[in-house]
Order: sequence, then structure tokens, then C-alpha cells
Amino acid sequence: MSDIFSLSNVRAVITGASRGIGSAIAEEFAKRGASVVLLARSTSEIDLLAETINSNGGRAFARSLDVTDADQVAKIESWASDVLNGPVSVLINNAGIYIPNRFMDYSALEWEHIFDVNVFGAVRMTNAFLPKMIEAGDGKIINMSSTAGKYGSMNQSAYNASKHALVGITRCLALETAAQGIRVNAICPGFVDTDLLTSSALGEILGTDEAGIRSMIDQRTPIGRAVTVSEVAALAVYLASAGGDAMTGIALTLAGGLILI
Repeated sequence: MSDIFSLSNVRAVITGASRGIGSAIAEEFAKRGASVVLLARSTSEIDLLAETINSNGGRAFARSLDVTDADQVAKIESWASDVLNGPVSVLINNAGIYIPNRFMDYSALEWEHIFDVNVFGAVRMTNAFLPKMIEAGDGKIINMSSTAGKYGSMNQSAYNASKHALVGITRCLALETAAQGIRVNAICPGFVDTDLLTSSALGEILGTDEAGIRSMIDQRTPIGRAVTVSEVAALAVYLASAGGDAMTGIALTLAGGLILI
């Protein structure tokens, strides 16, 4: 009996693959048989990750990419298809930037930068890979949004707006491409245990330190802890596998019950 969650025939591209959620997705995909292209602005971490995956019997390729650079993005599809020996079947738009601030304290440049990475970065990547997916009649796009893309929250209006935009793009693109064999979904994690949780900027906004941030998360989340990167990666596996073939246009919340209270 075949494994419905196998990724043995998947050729995946993952942006923001150098750490946290992106790194966890890359490793889990490779364990399940996918060939993966790892993209990030800095190559040191993704080179090491690719080396680790390959030494464990997987197949990974790393390349520096800035999703805000249209020229770089325009060249990435043909390169990825060449190294993967076939067209990319899964695109994970995970690259993102988080800048918390009060609405009146955000600068215009911060608004522009957040949208350039979180929204237009995903748009550029999707524009690069979608045509070949449509030509093949098969493909999956997974956008990494956030609970901030579905609900309001204080002191991060620019970030929230960008993640709301990503959810909207997900829903519209899913409707446009469903009949062509494309599946487009978003993952909306709540608090995830990465270095973003303990950033100095977030601590300043909340008026607390790392221990205070973690205590607040544990108290606010019904399951009593933050979501792990492995749990986010598991959901990405589902969406990328045959098990998720009927799922499209959905923004899946993964937040430990946080939105229920």
C-alpha cells in the first residue's frame, strides 16, 4: 500500500530556507523523498543544510536569492528545473520579515519593505513558477502566512496587513487555477518557537524580556506552549502530498487553540 503522504516524486523550492520554519520544511520534505531547492539571501546556512540533507541520503541544492530582486527571481525557475531534472512541482513561499511597531511609529520605508518581502516576494516567485505548473497541469503553492493574516493584533499593523494580503492572494489564485490542476493554500501559524519570538524589537513593544515573552505565550496558548517548527513542517507535508490533493484556497490555522479564546 502506497504512502499517501510520500513526497518521492516532489521537486520543491523553498524560500527563506536558512532557518526556522523553512529549514524544518526542507528537512522533512527531504526525509519523505522530495528533492529540494533551498533559497535564502545568505548562503552559509543553506549550504550547510544542503550538505546535511545530502549526507543523510537526500537530494538538496542551495542558492542565494533575494525575493525582492526581480532579476534574481526571473532566473531562478530555469536553474531550479535544471538541478532538479524536471519542473518544480511544489513552491513554498516562506521568506518573510517581521517588524513589530505601533501604527503611528511605522515609517513609510518599513511599510514598503515589509510588503516587498512578504507580499511581492511571494508574487514574484509565483509568477516565476506558475506558468510551468499550468503547462504540466499539476503543481502546489504553499504560502506561509500567519494568524496575523486572519485576525487583528496590536503593534504590528504593517505585518498584519502583509499577511492578510497573502491570504487574499492564496484564495483568489486557488480559484483561478483549480481547473488547471494547481492547488494553492496558506499556512497560518500562531506563536512558533523560532528566534522571531524573542527578537529585541518585540520585547521592546511588549515591555518585557525573552523569559517574559515565553511566559506570556505559554499562558495565552491553550495547549500551554508555542507551536514547533516540526508541526508546521508536518502541515506543509500534508498540503504537498497526495493527501492534500482536494485542498485548495484554504488558510489553515495552526495555533494551539489560541484563536478560540
